[in-house]
Amino acid sequence: MNQPTPAIVTQTAVRRLPRLALLLFCLAYVLPGFIGREPWKNADMTAFGYMAELASGASHWLHPTLLGQPPEFDALLPYWLGAWAIQLAPPWIPADFAARIPFALLLALTLVATWYGVYYLARSPQAQPVTFAFGGEAQPTDYARAMADGGLLALIACLGLAQLSHETTPALAQVGFTALTFYALAAIPWRTWWPIVGLLLGTSGLALSGAPAMALLFALAGAALSLADRSPDPALRRRHRYWAGGIVLIALGTAAMAWALEAFRWRIGLPAGGWRDWRSLGRLLLWFTWPAWPLACWTLWRWRRQLGSRHVALPLVFVVTSVVTTLVTPSSDRSLLLGLPALAALAAFALPTLQRSVAALIDWFTLLFFSACALVIWVVWVAMQTGVPAKPAANVARLAPGFEPSFSLLALVVALLATLSWAWLVRWRAGRNRAAIWKSLVLPAAGAALCWLLLMTLWMPLLDYARGYTPLVRQVVRQIDDGGCVEIHGLSRGQVAALRYHSRLKLQPVELKPSCPWLAVGADSLAALTAALDMRQWTLQANLHPPADAADNVLLFKHVGP
Repeated sequence: MNQPTPAIVTQTAVRRLPRLALLLFCLAYVLPGFIGREPWKNADMTAFGYMAELASGASHWLHPTLLGQPPEFDALLPYWLGAWAIQLAPPWIPADFAARIPFALLLALTLVATWYGVYYLARSPQAQPVTFAFGGEAQPTDYARAMADGGLLALIACLGLAQLSHETTPALAQVGFTALTFYALAAIPWRTWWPIVGLLLGTSGLALSGAPAMALLFALAGAALSLADRSPDPALRRRHRYWAGGIVLIALGTAAMAWALEAFRWRIGLPAGGWRDWRSLGRLLLWFTWPAWPLACWTLWRWRRQLGSRHVALPLVFVVTSVVTTLVTPSSDRSLLLGLPALAALAAFALPTLQRSVAALIDWFTLLFFSACALVIWVVWVAMQTGVPAKPAANVARLAPGFEPSFSLLALVVALLATLSWAWLVRWRAGRNRAAIWKSLVLPAAGAALCWLLLMTLWMPLLDYARGYTPLVRQVVRQIDDGGCVEIHGLSRGQVAALRYHSRLKLQPVELKPSCPWLAVGADSLAALTAALDMRQWTLQANLHPPADAADNVLLFKHVGP
């Protein structure tokens, strides 16, 4: 039998976070990063390149290619979504912005599915707080809503979510469908049709986004938890057995679809045994999941006698699966991203067990950390605009040579409003508003959203210059007449996609018999090309690289005969 719950929560502590404030907060986190920027290197630009190829009809829908190169991520649906958005968008909308629209919706889906997943887990009988002798304990529905608010805030606060969740890559599609699967498995005891729809869309979406094995693991874990249910109600136990069979059927259907589309690609390898590799993985786990992981660990300790209960076991299975995948796959950060919704759920269940001193420590650390980060962002922006202070301005000039700052009144107004809102929130939190159970996660989530918004407004021109491919493409176009023919060899997928999108150059793979007057070669592949091609027919015209990345070289050759 389960031991008594460690949660002690009064009805006054489960007041709802105002819905309008929560909606505006989510919009302030979702929209920056999707609006007003160009595709960044490397994965963002590469994925957009495949979407543009599909939209233009230059690639097969079941086998996307970019000048004959298959994608690094074995996915289909994310490229389809971007291509469909490009085709449906009116001509006046840039293709790169159109491709980001469905991915912004996927991020919104991640937030919504996480909220509802935590809500239904908190409705579990084992998750309810202690019943008081004279009443006054939190009511189940109000308690679940407050916990869901806390889970959503914990997800937004995770530092690793910000950048990867605003890129048009299969990783964002995977985390969106993972959150949808998590919601479906959490809602099984309470709903019927919505969990079925969520599970079908979540598992099939994961399989089509390059993670069929993860979809199967999540589904089978949900089936096992349903079978392991020990509810005293015979009807509920029978319902869970039916659900276990249905989940297995959905998993088998997903596996069959993935097998038919040849979506299974095994890229498993243990990390090297060196201390440096393990230290790098440990550092990634610490900062990527901060501040959710300390709270999740506290949840496992305080709820240790209920580890088999659905509200702890289900998110724990998702987190463990994601962490193990992180250790055995090359894309460690993108694999770890899939565990953030479940990790946020675990973090939420720490809230009703936190002592006041721990909550105060979280508040003070968050206040100092994010206030310092916001101050640095503002100081560097002022230095870019005025040259004062001199040292930050010199650092920007050194790291991004040739960058010319621009002023945007709209960006300044948005950044000022966000900073003033942060100041008001800090003042509110320092006041006597101590009752709400989600109070300890307000500052971490707001601080993460503030710094992300400041980066996406004040620093956007600098980030576009440093992380975009436009400066490199301009250098290439200055050497070649726009619209000219260029053979390529050894360029990264992102470089190829950028040259095709930002210029009107005609690109084609290199041939033994030259058919174009120009040849662009990646610096790392020059030796291999020299062994296969008569380089006496070519003369080096320029060694080009982005101003902020001297290692990203492109060697440009001109054909000289015979």
